Parts: sequence; C-alpha cells; structure tokens
Amino acid sequence: MIEKLKDIIVNYVEVEPDAIGPDSRFMEDLGFTSFDFMSMLGEIEDEFDIEADPKKAADLRTVGEAAEYLESLMN
Repeated sequence: MIEKLKDIIVNYVEVEPDAIGPDSRFMEDLGFTSFDFMSMLGEIEDEFDIEADPKKAADLRTVGEAAEYLESLMN
C-alpha cells in the first residue's frame, strides 16, 4: 500500500518517491497543504473504491498511518 501511496503523493507535491517513507509526515515533511491532502484523499477513494471518514482522515499525520487506515477500509 505504501508504494501505491507514493505513486499518488508525487502527483500532489514535488518530492521524489525515494524520499517518501512510512514516517514521512504529510504537512511537515512532504509539504502538503490541507487542500492537497483532501484532493489526494478523493483520488484514493476513487481509485480504491472506498469511503474514508473525514474526521479520521484529518487525523492521519504520516504515510504509514494513511496506509494502515486505507488497508483497514479495504478489508
């Protein structure tokens, strides 16, 4: 899941995929804005045919947390 997230993340911020890891923080490390994050979340929902809880999604701080949450929605 992290590799799939990396492919999506690089469409929103100028970061090399190799620089993205499970502990990378969306805002502080990767330079996401709130708008970028919500736009990415919409793309993820469409691509994986899932629906994220906006409150839970807003609490996601790292790529690893996002991957775990998305995997839980898919199971």
